[in-house]
Amino acid sequence: MPRAVPASGAEIREAASNQPEISVVMPCLNESSTLASCIRQIQITFAAHGIEGEIIVADNGSTDGSQGIAEWMGARVVPVASRGYGSALMGGIAAARGTYVAMGDSDASYDFGDLPKFLTELRGGADLVIGNRFRGGIRRNAMPALHKYLGNPVLTGIGRLLFDSPCGDFHCGLRAFRKDAYQRMDLQTTGMEFASEMVVKATLFGMRIAEVATTLSPDGRDRAPHLRSWSDGWRHLRFLLMYSPRWLFLYPGGLLMLIGALTALWLLPGPRHVGGVTFDIHTLLYAVLAVLVGFQAVLFAVFTKVFAITEGLLPDDPRFANLFRYVKLETGLVTGAVLMVAGFATGIYSLLRWDAMGFGSLDPVKIVRLVAITMLSVTLGVQISLSSFFLSILGLRRR
Repeated sequence: MPRAVPASGAEIREAASNQPEISVVMPCLNESSTLASCIRQIQITFAAHGIEGEIIVADNGSTDGSQGIAEWMGARVVPVASRGYGSALMGGIAAARGTYVAMGDSDASYDFGDLPKFLTELRGGADLVIGNRFRGGIRRNAMPALHKYLGNPVLTGIGRLLFDSPCGDFHCGLRAFRKDAYQRMDLQTTGMEFASEMVVKATLFGMRIAEVATTLSPDGRDRAPHLRSWSDGWRHLRFLLMYSPRWLFLYPGGLLMLIGALTALWLLPGPRHVGGVTFDIHTLLYAVLAVLVGFQAVLFAVFTKVFAITEGLLPDDPRFANLFRYVKLETGLVTGAVLMVAGFATGIYSLLRWDAMGFGSLDPVKIVRLVAITMLSVTLGVQISLSSFFLSILGLRRR
């Protein structure tokens, strides 16, 4: 997109003197029926509270004349070719000149009269200020029951659990932030999950997050909303899980390993009888499988964490860095070699027992226990050795 450059030093000085304190960015895709009222409400709010601000309409390819309406109302139109809620906002925010940036939908559902409350929190030192519609009030028919009682509460609850976030409304579209804090977040998602990514990264980066009560009204559009309940809800949930390798891989994998290991140790001496049920080698083999699958999940948690930190998707974790002061390639190779040697030793012992019986038929109840130990030890040893090399590759410093 071409950028206008002041033609003279006087124009440059004038532009600097009119530097806005806050830029209000509205994503727009065919919002001609509501856009003017939103812009007018923002202008009235600016005037009533003496706020130096600008209005940016991030147009995502409207075909209903929204661009002309925005320009006629005095807003700045920023065309954004890449489709998507996140894409539109990123384009508009990139063009913002204010120290602070507010974002809100252009469908007349949010009350831009609340902007002074957001600005007060930002002036007080907050990096990100989120609106909370559940505290401020949701007007009748403003939010589908599925979103109000299931979608938003469940996804917000998951986000608070996974990331220890203070936000009570992860998906409120009216929010404001320092532009330099936004740049630190380095947001990547281009769809509706952009809102979740902002909250998650602000939390992970230890930014100061504040909440203000805001209201939600029925939108004034004469068409169906762009939001797709199930597909967009899944995208939000998928994003939350992908950004939390602990809950996606580590905790389930660790629990599976623990259950499998305890069950295997319980069954190694011999069959166990609980009531009228006998647990024997078949259960033992499933326990070994649980240990292997759980260990693989734990490895994926480590791989994901290292990759995300290396690529700047997650902040550095001092505890993780301290762990890798001791867990190195050489440590992994030695541990893997010990396990493989132990496994092969058990396998050789099984072979010698078979030889002592003239390579005849064996008692499966006894021999399977030895085979299970062999399988578990060798497989874990190989996984640890190969994973040590892979982690070393992931951890290489990039230019």
